[in-house]
Amino acid sequence: MRDPPRTRLMRRSPRATRLALDAGHRPRRQKQMHMEIPTISQQFQMTRQIKIPLEQQAPEQPQVDSALLTQAIEGLKSAMANLRACEEGLRIDRDGDDGHLLKHHFIFNLLHGQLRDETTILKQARIFGMDLGTPRAVILIDASDFILAPDVVRDEPSDMQIRRRAQAVISSTVSFFHLPNDTICAYLGDGEVSVLKASNTRNLASWADDGEPPAEATPSWANLAALKRASEDLRAHLCRDTGGQVSVGVGRHHPGICWLARSYQDARAALSLGRRFQGHSSVYCLDALGIAAFVGVNDEQTKIDLATYLLSPLNSEPELLASLDAFFAENCTPSSTATRLNIHRNTLSYRLNKITALTGLDPRRFDDAVQIRLALVLRSLGS
Repeated sequence: MRDPPRTRLMRRSPRATRLALDAGHRPRRQKQMHMEIPTISQQFQMTRQIKIPLEQQAPEQPQVDSALLTQAIEGLKSAMANLRACEEGLRIDRDGDDGHLLKHHFIFNLLHGQLRDETTILKQARIFGMDLGTPRAVILIDASDFILAPDVVRDEPSDMQIRRRAQAVISSTVSFFHLPNDTICAYLGDGEVSVLKASNTRNLASWADDGEPPAEATPSWANLAALKRASEDLRAHLCRDTGGQVSVGVGRHHPGICWLARSYQDARAALSLGRRFQGHSSVYCLDALGIAAFVGVNDEQTKIDLATYLLSPLNSEPELLASLDAFFAENCTPSSTATRLNIHRNTLSYRLNKITALTGLDPRRFDDAVQIRLALVLRSLGS
C-alpha cells in the first residue's frame, strides 16, 4: 500500500524536498499563501494593453473638410447675428434710432430688388411690424431742400441732422394719411423718402372718383388717379411742414411683394424725368409725362404697359381707333382723312373730340399726336 503524496514528500531528505518544491510540487496550501497580487500600476498597464487593440479594431471615422466646416460655422454665426440684430431692432422700440436704421435698410434692399424670396420678405417684415400683404404702390418723395439743407443753429453732426429731418418728413407723411399701418416709410438717402402706400380702394377712398374706369380693366394701374390726387395733397402738406420745395414721383401698383421694386422704378423714372422736363416741386407720374415717358424709360415692358393704359379708354371704340389710323396715315390732315373714311369733316371732328375727351390727348396737337402714335405702335408690339 502506497503512502499519500504528502507523506512521501515529508519522508524525503531536506535537499530532495527543496528540489521538489522548486520543480512545482508545492503543497496546495503553500501555493495559495504565496500568490502574487498585481500592483495598481501593473493593473493599469494591463488595461491599456487590452484597450489599445480594441481601439485599433474600431472602424475609421469619416474625414471632415476643415475648410468647409469653418465656412459653415461662420455662415451660422452670421445668420445668428442677423437674427439677433432683427430681434434687437424689435426689442429696442421701433421708434428708436437702431430700429429705424434696420427697418430702412430692409426697405432699401426690397425696393432695389435685392430681396426676392417672398416668404423671407414676409418674415422679416413681420419683425418690423409691417404688413406687406396689402396691395401697395411706391410714392417717392424728394425733400432734399429740407433734409440736406445746412443747419447753422444746431450744433450736431451732419448725419444726425439728416436722420432727424428725414424722420420729421416720415412722421409728417404718416400723420397726413392717418393710417400708420398702411403707410410704410423709409429714408433712402440723398434727401429722398419712400412711401409704400396701400393702394387698394379702401385706403384711397378719400381721393377716389366715381367716374374713373374700374380697376379690373387696368389691374396694373388700379387706383392710379386716386393715388396721384393723394400725392398732390401730400406734397402740399409737406411743403407747409418743411417750408421747402418738395417733388413727388408716383409708381403704379404691381401684383406681388417682389414687384414693389418695379413700382419703385416707375416712381424713380417719373421723378427723374419730371424734374428734368417739367421743373421741380410737383407730382409726376409716367402716364402724364407725354413723349418723355416713352423716350426716357429704358424698360420695354413698362413702355408697352404705359401705351396700353393710355389707350385703354378706346378699347371698346373700334370706330375711333380706325379713325386714328386713317388720321395718321393721311399725315394728320382732316380733309383727306374724311375722304379716306368716306365721312363728312364734321363727323371726323366729332370723333377726334371724343378721343380727346376719353384719353385726355388731342390728336390735332403735335405732342399729343406723337404720343398717341407711339402708344399705338407699342401696344401692337405687346399684342
